[in-house]
Amino acid sequence: MKKLLFVLLFSFFLNPNTIAQSNYPPKINSDKTIIFKKTETVDLKLWVFNPKQATGKDPAIVFFFGGGWHAGTPTQFIEQAKFLSSRGMVSIIADYRVFSRDKIRAKFCISDAKSAIRWVRKNAKNLGIDENKIVSSGGSAGGHLAAATGTVPYFDEEFEDQSISSKPNAMILFNPGLITSSIDGFPINDERLKNTRIRIGDDPIKASPYHYINKNTVPTIIFHGLNDKTIPYQTVELYDKKMKELGNISELHLYEGEDHGFFNYGRNSNIAFDDTMDKTYRFLKKIKFLE
Repeated sequence: MKKLLFVLLFSFFLNPNTIAQSNYPPKINSDKTIIFKKTETVDLKLWVFNPKQATGKDPAIVFFFGGGWHAGTPTQFIEQAKFLSSRGMVSIIADYRVFSRDKIRAKFCISDAKSAIRWVRKNAKNLGIDENKIVSSGGSAGGHLAAATGTVPYFDEEFEDQSISSKPNAMILFNPGLITSSIDGFPINDERLKNTRIRIGDDPIKASPYHYINKNTVPTIIFHGLNDKTIPYQTVELYDKKMKELGNISELHLYEGEDHGFFNYGRNSNIAFDDTMDKTYRFLKKIKFLE
């Protein structure tokens, strides 16, 4: 079981075709489109969906798309963004660089995700956001990035104002990659660690959210399919267990028979989409981000 667990887990991080590239550059009909970061290859954008009855100090959520750090499109979370904006959140979809388009490694994906959270917090007043109620969210590799913003202490851009935190105040994660290096009882062979180091562009442990959970890790909810063949559900169980052992707020929802990406809008008559959004809404009310 232990061997199978990490064979499956690292097939995700080593497979550039986890999610096929499509629909890029994206066309997103949002209330506002903003460039938050200029890079050598692309100007990275945020697409903002405002609540109809904005208070000027609303909670916000930032979504990161999946695609194995290799491809993917920000359009993945349009419907989730619309759902939560209709419930009173400023919902934001973030772009970030990926290998197929920008020839970069995963550590730069993390840097871009941290830049997005920091930019949102820096501009909270102009966006009508409560800077202390910013949520990171994403699926698969995007779930890894969302978790990394809340845990990993590396890869902040040196040129940015470090006095403005790049950490979210809560995390909502959809079948996320949470372990990129060995943990006690689950060793990873040298060849896989070498390949993962290449994909990440640095020591794999530096990009592993699980390894940096502490007693101050922010409230987190995780959704995962029990039949996920890309990222085994046992990895999120380990994450949830460690969170709770340290006294943190953590909810884990496992879905019988569901595979990777089960939560996406348009799948199976949106049964899982509706359920994950309902539980997300309840979680945000529980931690007092929404009324």
